Amino acid sequence: MAKRNRRVGYGLPVVLAIAVHVVALLLTMLRLPDSEPTPSSSSVVQATLVSDVTATDQAQYAREARARAAQQAAEQQAQEQAQQQEAQRQAAAEQAQAESERRQQAAEQAAAERAKAEEQQKTAEAARKAELEKQQAEAAKQRQAAEAKKKAEAEAEAEAEAEKKRQAEEAKKKAEAEAEKKRQAEEAKKKAEAEAEKKRQAEEAKKKAEAERKRQAEAAAKEAAAESMSDSISNEQERIANAEQSDQASNSFINLVKRAVEDRWHLPANVDNGLVAQVRVRLGPSGELLAASVTRSSGSPSFDRSATQAVEAAAPFRELQQLDAGLQRRFRDFNLKFTPGDIQ
Repeated sequence: MAKRNRRVGYGLPVVLAIAVHVVALLLTMLRLPDSEPTPSSSSVVQATLVSDVTATDQAQYAREARARAAQQAAEQQAQEQAQQQEAQRQAAAEQAQAESERRQQAAEQAAAERAKAEEQQKTAEAARKAELEKQQAEAAKQRQAAEAKKKAEAEAEAEAEAEKKRQAEEAKKKAEAEAEKKRQAEEAKKKAEAEAEKKRQAEEAKKKAEAERKRQAEAAAKEAAAESMSDSISNEQERIANAEQSDQASNSFINLVKRAVEDRWHLPANVDNGLVAQVRVRLGPSGELLAASVTRSSGSPSFDRSATQAVEAAAPFRELQQLDAGLQRRFRDFNLKFTPGDIQ
């Protein structure tokens, strides 16, 4: 706005100067005729100016006046042209100055815009840089958090592994202790079993010796009884030979066997009178005992064992050889029923 006011202030003096020059030119032109006015013919008195100037001089003066007028007009015109040129130059200068100012203003505006753009660019760059730094900081924070988490997980895993290993070691030690305890128990058990076996063997040896002694005594008694039985059988055979039926002979042999077994039978103490055991007896051709097995148990092992031991002690039954061949085959396999009061 200040530049526009300054341009208006230069134009007004130029216009005023041009107007002054025009007025001066008009005044000069009005003064220009040098001849004397011709008096009107109606004048009563006519006078004639006596002058020493000749017509030639007047003409010369007129020419000089015209020359001066022309020179003045030329000068005036030159001056006006100069003023016009000066006005044009000033107008051009003002226009150039205005253009320069406009260009300067445009340059300043462009510079301001560039500065503003640069400032915006700097601001955007700073914002981008700040955002990048923020992202980098966030990424670093996340990376540190991830590394911390990974480290914590690794430490937790290591602790879990160490705990697992410790528990495994404890379990192993406990298992080894249990195994050692079990081994010691097994060794103690084996030792106890060995002691028991040794004791059992000693008892068996004692029983065997006792049984051998008893067997020898029973053999001696059996031999004596066999002689007595032989006599009885001889007498019985005579009776059987005289018998009319084979059943009587069979009953006689069975009775001999039952008496021999009863003589060798020793009942266990405190047995129930209602016990019944059946023993199968199998003999060889010469009356030797092949087997004596319980076919019906009484429910008392001691009672069953006493029955089989009685049959074993009474064998062999040599009297079987004195029977007929048919009777021998009949009496090589038979059953004996044992009750606390009798043998059937």
